[in-house]
Amino acid sequence: MSDMDKTIDEMNEFAPDLYELEDETGEKHTFELLDAMEYEGEKYYALTPYFEDPAEALDASGDLVILRSEFDENNEEILASIDDDDEFEKIGNIFLERINEMFDFDDEEEQNDPGIYS
Repeated sequence: MSDMDKTIDEMNEFAPDLYELEDETGEKHTFELLDAMEYEGEKYYALTPYFEDPAEALDASGDLVILRSEFDENNEEILASIDDDDEFEKIGNIFLERINEMFDFDDEEEQNDPGIYS
């Protein structure tokens, strides 16, 4: 394997997992996978809208989309909205906690290291 192949493999390792989903009106949207989990025998996904231009992402509302895995008549996996309010709230809260833990910084570490170097 050449050095170029290694670099491409390393870049792909950190590329976002993107899903193109179609809404009820047939319009397609691209989402980035933030997290996935199984809970009580069901599989759930937490996604956020994906923007190729980082400036657009800064202007976005930061919506979190929660979907459940289901299977269609051809036994192919599809992602569907969660209609039950209690289920949606429970799963949404679990994802929020998990995502906060993924991106949470240790406050004690920040206090000890102010980020100023001489």
